[in-house]
Amino acid sequence: MTRPNIDIARVEANLTALAEISEHPAPAVTRVLFSDADLQARSWMQARCEEAGLELRTDEAGNLFARWHGTDPSLPPIATGSHIDAIPNAGKYDGTVGVIGGLEAIRSLRKSGHIPRRSIELVVFTAEEPTRFGVGCLGSRLLSGVMSSSHAQTLKDDDGLGLNHWRSRAGLRGDLESVKLNPGFYSAFIELHIEQGPLLEAQRIDIGIVEKIAAPAAFRAILTGSGGHAGAVLMPGRKDALLAGAEIALAVEQAALTSGSPDIVGTTGVFEVKPGAINSIPCAAKLEIDLRDTTTPTRKLAEHHILTKSSEICKRRGIELDWETINSDEPAICDPALVERVSAAANTCGLSSMKMISRAYHDSLFMARITPVTMIFIPCHLGYSHRPDEYSSPEAIANGIAVLAETLRGLSE
Repeated sequence: MTRPNIDIARVEANLTALAEISEHPAPAVTRVLFSDADLQARSWMQARCEEAGLELRTDEAGNLFARWHGTDPSLPPIATGSHIDAIPNAGKYDGTVGVIGGLEAIRSLRKSGHIPRRSIELVVFTAEEPTRFGVGCLGSRLLSGVMSSSHAQTLKDDDGLGLNHWRSRAGLRGDLESVKLNPGFYSAFIELHIEQGPLLEAQRIDIGIVEKIAAPAAFRAILTGSGGHAGAVLMPGRKDALLAGAEIALAVEQAALTSGSPDIVGTTGVFEVKPGAINSIPCAAKLEIDLRDTTTPTRKLAEHHILTKSSEICKRRGIELDWETINSDEPAICDPALVERVSAAANTCGLSSMKMISRAYHDSLFMARITPVTMIFIPCHLGYSHRPDEYSSPEAIANGIAVLAETLRGLSE
């Protein structure tokens, strides 16, 4: 067998054109859910799929589906894809490599004369990034049934505008319940993505094959203390919300370090203080905490440790604590047979590969609830991601698309 022929010049041109559709000037890329830039990018992507001769549909959450029909419509299709939304000040490869690359894989197979028995479907997921509502993977959560339509309709952005407002702006006014797919709708889902970490580049490995996807639990802590003049309230009488928050952030770090799991990570990514004046004692603080692991029991032990310590810290400092669980997702184990198929495809393409864990979570995490999944990772420079200097080389991208195409070819026969 020969390696699939990938038109990397076309891929690079498409990635560049898509990156230019942004709320912020280059090299930054920003496309927030149902913003003008996001709607323009969706329209641009639909045009590329139509050019490739694929049949399009969009569900009521805005997930886009582009299908290459196989010869046996009774068989569940194979799916690939990712997302094209982008957090503020992001780069041009996160998610988009999986979408543009998935389209190119289909184009390559068609050009080679391959006739699929199973249909192959490219999925462009809505709002993988949590920028509008603070919840990531909105489209795949709804599609897999992990989030109910009723819950989704309670989501509000910072301006108090709900999902239905933004859906309407995008011309989506139907029943969200129709988005959910039944288990077995797809026979498999394979997502191509930049690694967003440094391992592949450091070890000079061409392809990463994901065996496990770590999942996050996210928490919000609202701390209410007592303010006052920085010069007039003596130290023993203070109820400083910032200091309580600082101790909690250190407790998050300690819980991760002592959990016993090699995969767990804890991050206090939001720490907002009021009133935010140099001469005023902080009277309130908001912390948002991300805790993720590849196994649920060790993560739950760390969660318990953090909440217990937070309660102790606030009681000692005279701070009122309001603790909220934002979300708590289950990790995913990738399908061993799919992992081996990707490994064989990499070997066919003459590429080195290694099995690995995805420590970032992706739409594949939720697709795993309804179909077998795995992910194909490619190296990115120094592991940079979610920043304008995010970069993956044309060679690395071509390698990933070739492995994806070869995997889709075998699965669709």
